[in-house]
Amino acid sequence: MEKLKKLWVLGQEVTLHPTSGDYDLAIIQTPPKSQGPPPHLHHEYKEAFFIIEGEMEFFVDGHHQTLKTGESLDIPPGVLHTFANKGNVPCKFVSIHSPKGFLNFFEKFGVQYEQENALEKSVQPETIQQVLAEAENFDMHIPAVPQ
Repeated sequence: MEKLKKLWVLGQEVTLHPTSGDYDLAIIQTPPKSQGPPPHLHHEYKEAFFIIEGEMEFFVDGHHQTLKTGESLDIPPGVLHTFANKGNVPCKFVSIHSPKGFLNFFEKFGVQYEQENALEKSVQPETIQQVLAEAENFDMHIPAVPQ
């Protein structure tokens, strides 16, 4: 079995799992009291989450919903969403994107797990600005915040 690639992406510990199907699979662990990505939507990708350990609060289409261990959530294209771990323990979950292709986002903006200060580097302002500037290239559309 090939060694799995582990990265820090926007404050999330992401382990990429190659698949032969038309979907991407990653195991993601969000530290306690951590925000996920900025609210965003995908025009093409369908996204699913399955909580392995802990709890995660999701914001989906204007509504808040907390998922606990063993629960899942399906997000169709065009739906604004994000998540946050508001608890005191890490949350580990399965993330699936279909069709295949979103792992390229993780690889582009991820910091090698073994790198010194990788978590901090994954959320430094320069990285966040790069994500905001290039996210649409990965079908991750981040709406402008109303002024």
